[in-house]
Amino acid sequence: MAFWHSLTLLPLWHRRLILLLGSLILLLLLWPLEKVEATRATTALPQTNPAASGHRLGEVEPDEPDEAPPGLQGETLKVRNGDNLAELFQRAGFDPATLHQVLDSGEEVESLIRLKPGEEITFYQNDEGALQALSYPMGLDEILWVEQARDGFACRVEKIKLERRQQIAQGTIDSSFWEAGQTAGLNNSLILGLANIFAWDIDFAQDLQPGDSFSLIYEELYRDDEKLSTGKILAAEFINQGQRYLAVRHRDGHYYSPQGKAMRKGFLRAPVNFRYITSNFNPRRKHPVTGLVRPHNGIDYGAPVGTPIMAAGDGVVSASSYNGLNGNFVFIRHSGRYTTKYLHLSQREVKVGQRVKQGQTIGRLGGTGRVTGPHLHYEFLVDGVHKNPKTVALPEATPLSGQPLNDFKLRAHSLLARLALVEPGRLAQVRPAEDR
Repeated sequence: MAFWHSLTLLPLWHRRLILLLGSLILLLLLWPLEKVEATRATTALPQTNPAASGHRLGEVEPDEPDEAPPGLQGETLKVRNGDNLAELFQRAGFDPATLHQVLDSGEEVESLIRLKPGEEITFYQNDEGALQALSYPMGLDEILWVEQARDGFACRVEKIKLERRQQIAQGTIDSSFWEAGQTAGLNNSLILGLANIFAWDIDFAQDLQPGDSFSLIYEELYRDDEKLSTGKILAAEFINQGQRYLAVRHRDGHYYSPQGKAMRKGFLRAPVNFRYITSNFNPRRKHPVTGLVRPHNGIDYGAPVGTPIMAAGDGVVSASSYNGLNGNFVFIRHSGRYTTKYLHLSQREVKVGQRVKQGQTIGRLGGTGRVTGPHLHYEFLVDGVHKNPKTVALPEATPLSGQPLNDFKLRAHSLLARLALVEPGRLAQVRPAEDR
């Protein structure tokens, strides 16, 4: 207070001079501090552009795919027969140097080298015509992005979240399994998938009868309410000649009975995709060429010449040769006790001593040797004795046990309860998919 009293006693011009000098001193004190704070604010907020880092980007999981980069024009090119990546880049107007930079952007770009006709690549360029980015759908739920970075290009795989819906279908066989599947609304993949699930129990080329029926729960994949594709079969029932078979898909990708026994067994019931057959197992069959009664220790499968013939089980090729009676033939030895024989092939695709896996193509159906027409003659021997491939007991795979079995039974119970509600003619009920 004494200071302000003394200040009021001074002449007016003295008071103004003192106030002016005080203001200048205050400005000089504050000016450096404002500059420092501004500098700190700028350095604390760098640009966060991951592509500009020059490093390969990791996978991300957005709900929806990225759209075209802002300010860039995109041109989509469809892969034609005979196209390769170099030709696509040339068609899009980019030089080999740009292609080389793209191929150096990361491991994921190797998928661009294996392009298939019908696939698409979208190129994005700036106003000067330089490549800024490209996108390539690697599947239903993945997109490969290659984007301009500080030192060339960087790539990343974008995960697209798909919605999985469960669909229920049912069919009854009148004339053929294939037609029944189509009538039930199943596509070719689901029809073949259903047959593959029960291929160790049912010979789809021979065992099916009118009145047999099936039902299944399968997935459909959606993105933004647009159906993209069908997914896996989750549970299925097949009634063949009055016998009921049930299968449920486990998280390991394999199918098991409700009790946890593997549907997969040591041998397939048939070594050829279901078509039609010309002769059943018959030990008193009259030979169609000689007219003599001779054992027909096997099954004949008729199918187009060149149809792939599969190994019924894992084993080692014990014979792969030709003679006038059997034509081209292949014998496979399985685990000491079992032998399978495949006769009248048009060509053989395995050699003696070669190890083969169940389902592997070992030859092609034909009409070589003493035959009246093209077909596969298939035999199944146990300890050197011919057995009916349709009814012989097959060795089973390892069943589920312990906690995996408990987890499986909980899931199986829910799915099979839904399947039990299916009635003839009742189709397509959409339900939310469960976590797999």
